[in-house]
Amino acid sequence: MNSSSQPQTRLSRSELALYAAPSLALAGVGLPLIALLPTYYASVLGLNLGAVGVVFMAVRLIDIAVDPMLGVLMDRTRTPWGRFRPWLCVGTPIMMAATAMLFFARPGVGPLYLGVGLAVAYLGWSICVLAQSAWGALLSADYHERSRVYSWWQAFNLMGLLLVLLVPAAAARWGLDSQGDSMMVMGVLLIVLYPLTTAVAVGQVREPAPDSARPRASLADWLLLFRLGAVRRVMSVDLVLGLSFGMQASLFLFYFEAAKGISPLTANLLLLAYFLAGLAGGPIWTALSRRIDKHRALAASCLFYLVGIGGLYLTPAHSLGWAAAAAVVAGLPYSAPNLLSRSMLADAGDEEFMHTGVDRTGLL
Repeated sequence: MNSSSQPQTRLSRSELALYAAPSLALAGVGLPLIALLPTYYASVLGLNLGAVGVVFMAVRLIDIAVDPMLGVLMDRTRTPWGRFRPWLCVGTPIMMAATAMLFFARPGVGPLYLGVGLAVAYLGWSICVLAQSAWGALLSADYHERSRVYSWWQAFNLMGLLLVLLVPAAAARWGLDSQGDSMMVMGVLLIVLYPLTTAVAVGQVREPAPDSARPRASLADWLLLFRLGAVRRVMSVDLVLGLSFGMQASLFLFYFEAAKGISPLTANLLLLAYFLAGLAGGPIWTALSRRIDKHRALAASCLFYLVGIGGLYLTPAHSLGWAAAAAVVAGLPYSAPNLLSRSMLADAGDEEFMHTGVDRTGLL
């Protein structure tokens, strides 16, 4: 069933929290895959840093081709339980297996081991994130309520990031103060969170059953979507912002340790401050989107981000106060691109359905 046929009711906070719960674990693996695992595999497990970079790039390039196919399969899924909740359940055990493989690795593993682990992890992650994001588009057909849905989704993503960043400090209190110990504790936490959060989400939050009589999306529709001006604009912005935030996340710890003389522990605290600011910024951008519209709020967040990222680059060496202030300013707009772009794509999905009668929510 397309979201446009749903009554435009305000969702309860408990329903939104349960829907967003899987993000705690999914975001928890998202940050280590980008920011922590490359350093860990290169500095602790002894892999060549260049080889680590090539493996990550190769797996992500493959993932680009896999995601549209997953979107089509999800849109074509027909069960009384919905289209997207079953896929979230499928992705959960895949994530558990990949997490055990990547986080429990010990010295002696090679690039092939890392490549296989990343391929499994990104497959599971894509399944879960695509299913949850598309499911969120069905929770409400209201223009502003969708911003609220993805605001909660992004808030739980950020809480998952913060949870992961606190793991090393918590593990150290129990005498597990090596990087290997921290990664193992992180892995155990994520493996426990995956099934628990998925169970509460799929068991407690509704998803309308799809109408089996309506046309189903195909892989050829992937290119057809780009004839919509709204899709082209949102995806172009998402590409540029994804590159920017992705490079910043990958280089954050390297940058402050190598270029600014900040200790690894302090650099982790700066990253924590960055994501705390992002958590605080979520409601701000949601409220602003109601006042000036989503696309203007997104543009404002990008201008704010320029100021913050400039501050990071201009941070004097060994200046913790300046670095902390710059991290907070740069972190405030962190949540805006994800929550606003997904909300706008959900709106574009309604426009597409009105024109063609084909539901392409998962593909979008």
